[in-house]
Amino acid sequence: MKKSTLILIGLFSSFVAFSQNESKQDNSERNSNWILEGSIGNIKGLKPYAENYFSSKSSGVFGQWEPNSFAIGGRYLMGEVFSVKASAGYDRFRNFNSESIVTGQEAKPFDMRQINLQVQGFVNGAKLFNVSDQLGRFGLLIHGGVQVVAMTSKTENIWIPNGELENHNYNQTEYNGGLILGVTPQYRITNRLAVQLDFTSVHNYRQHFNWDGSFSDDRENLSGSTISLNLGLSFSLDKNTMHGDWFVNPKKEDQKIKVLENRLNDLETLMNDTDKDGVPDYLDQENNSVSGVAVDSRGKMLDINRNGVPDEMERGKDGMNGINTANNVSKDDAIKMFIEKGYINVFYDLGKDVPNSGSTNNVFYIVKFLKNYPDAKITLMGFADERGSSEINDALSARRAKNLSDIIKASGIDTSRIKIVGKGESTEFLSTELGYDLSRRVSVKLE
Repeated sequence: MKKSTLILIGLFSSFVAFSQNESKQDNSERNSNWILEGSIGNIKGLKPYAENYFSSKSSGVFGQWEPNSFAIGGRYLMGEVFSVKASAGYDRFRNFNSESIVTGQEAKPFDMRQINLQVQGFVNGAKLFNVSDQLGRFGLLIHGGVQVVAMTSKTENIWIPNGELENHNYNQTEYNGGLILGVTPQYRITNRLAVQLDFTSVHNYRQHFNWDGSFSDDRENLSGSTISLNLGLSFSLDKNTMHGDWFVNPKKEDQKIKVLENRLNDLETLMNDTDKDGVPDYLDQENNSVSGVAVDSRGKMLDINRNGVPDEMERGKDGMNGINTANNVSKDDAIKMFIEKGYINVFYDLGKDVPNSGSTNNVFYIVKFLKNYPDAKITLMGFADERGSSEINDALSARRAKNLSDIIKASGIDTSRIKIVGKGESTEFLSTELGYDLSRRVSVKLE
């Protein structure tokens, strides 16, 4: 057993040295889906046993402990989460001649050996539950499958004093099958090498032998079970710089990120509100409503008398909500009234001195008004929100008014009709995101 342990340590050291010296390339495609795995550990036969036969030291915390289970196999990755494994193993069951805590009698010696062939399916728990980033170098495999075993008794037959033979089927072999279930915590040592600690339980069917080699009684016939704890190594044959159980295809990650980005962009586009009326563009049936004018749920400016002029922009004669039922107010008169009351504003994004996309319609209305009323003069008063220094905000508010003036002048309006004033910080709104948005503006007043 010591020789086997030394061999495992030697293989472990060789794998570490080889993995650390290999070239560090980072391919987006896997070169190999195979992983080689080997393990050494302890296996116990839980049942069945004949009377006065047992394997564990009853006084020990873990019972008997010796390296008596060896396995080697290859695992093939079917994708990011699932893999299949074929392996072969050798196990030896024997006692330590300890005493029973029930009868006080010394356990009789026995020796059972078995060769097993196993086929299992593995699930990568870290990837399945999407906790790979949190676990880092740690991992967890959950596995189950079937095995076929050849059990050979090496317990010698004994002639008892009364002349009867205590038969342990010496050198007889029995073939059985069983179901496997286990979990394997892992830790990645290098890019291609990981250490594993495997806990496995096996339940055999059609098992006639007790673990001491004798035939089991009728109550336990055709049934047997074991439990094992094995320490092993897992080595990826892939030339990528990451072990297969931790490897994530960068292209797939990029695709996931791109899909999320596209969804966010689509959502942002849907939620755009060009005319700033509170109705997203995808629901807005009138995408050029005047800023500040009440709209319905479809984004249309309220016009109860249907004269083409929004109700809030009419000079009411009947004193009801400013609605003019006489239908004698033109759109130009309504816009003039709106400017007179100081309702026309052009808004800006943070730190910008160019009108934002939501204010395009308001700039259009200002230019249209000045062209329709050649004698009208306006004052452009620039504002900034209260964030930043006063000196910077004073300059920014002046630039906003100046740039808007240049836009209006470029539309054919004479310079003498426009006055610009930088008002600095606006403090009339609450210090909230909405308040800041309302503060960054140029207000238009009629002279």
